[in-house]
Amino acid sequence: MDGINSTGLPANQSDFGSVFTHQVLPSLYFVIFLVGVPLNGVAAWIFFRVPNDSALVVYLKNMAVADLLMLATFPFRVAVELGLGGWHLQVALCRYTSVLFYSSMYVCIFFMGLISLERYVKIVRRAWPALLLQSAGVARVVALLSWSLLLFLCVLPNALLTSQPGDEESSWNCMLLKSPLGVEWHQATAHFSVVLFWLTLLVLAFCYASIARRLRQSYRRVRRDSADVRRKSNRSIFCLLAVFFVCFVPYHVCRVPYTLSQMPDSGFNQASRFWLFHLKEGTLFLSALNVCLDPVIYFLMCQTFRESLLRKLSARQRLVSVTTPPGLDTVPGGTRGAGAGVH
Repeated sequence: MDGINSTGLPANQSDFGSVFTHQVLPSLYFVIFLVGVPLNGVAAWIFFRVPNDSALVVYLKNMAVADLLMLATFPFRVAVELGLGGWHLQVALCRYTSVLFYSSMYVCIFFMGLISLERYVKIVRRAWPALLLQSAGVARVVALLSWSLLLFLCVLPNALLTSQPGDEESSWNCMLLKSPLGVEWHQATAHFSVVLFWLTLLVLAFCYASIARRLRQSYRRVRRDSADVRRKSNRSIFCLLAVFFVCFVPYHVCRVPYTLSQMPDSGFNQASRFWLFHLKEGTLFLSALNVCLDPVIYFLMCQTFRESLLRKLSARQRLVSVTTPPGLDTVPGGTRGAGAGVH
């Protein structure tokens, strides 16, 4: 029979929790950091040479900024879980990087909702008031207001109100570092974030159900040989919906029972809290995976971004072809040179 440790959990469960949180998750975050840096670096390099000539481009650029900010928090999380930096780094994680991580995630969710509304207006409802959502000027104002509200209502208060002196014991519970007002503000912003997610989910469900119905009606009027065009259209439109459901829905579904389990007299035993915590951490990783999937959205949804990237790749390929010495590719007789396969 498994022994019981000081936490009241069987030893095998405690060992699993330690391995999962301190070895598996840090390794996964490190991998998506290594993949996300070049993907988002290239996306930013291409994207910020694209003019803000449409609301879609403005919203996608703001998603790219949110992804870069989220990506910047991963090394701190990995270092803390691996036990690097001591309790001082854990305090910094509570005060700054965790706030930035969650803020960036909900900004990304918010702009996904705006993109869905913009696509709905473009494809389904082209009435005058709704067309304002397709204006690049209106999109820039909305983006500026969104970041301003995020900064002054979420990031700064949650960072500044995490003001209690830290030590080795309290640093591992971020709530112990918050002032009484900080605890209340944290709860308010947490509830606001959850409401924002579920409202965005309803917006996406309505917009994409309407878009799917309109596309189905349109496809009935075209010939069968347009099936390839149809598949490409579906990929470009519904990729955002797929990323949203893969990355954000599991975490927020799991967050409901996890939050209930943290309440006094909730009726959840220690083992249930244990598994809900680790399920919440695993689904939070899926939310972080968003930084690797969003560049796919940029490529499929934004024609200007796609064309710019393909031009850059073509120009680079032509440059490599011009600068490669002729004797390196082939030798007389049509066979490859000895060093042709080594780069």
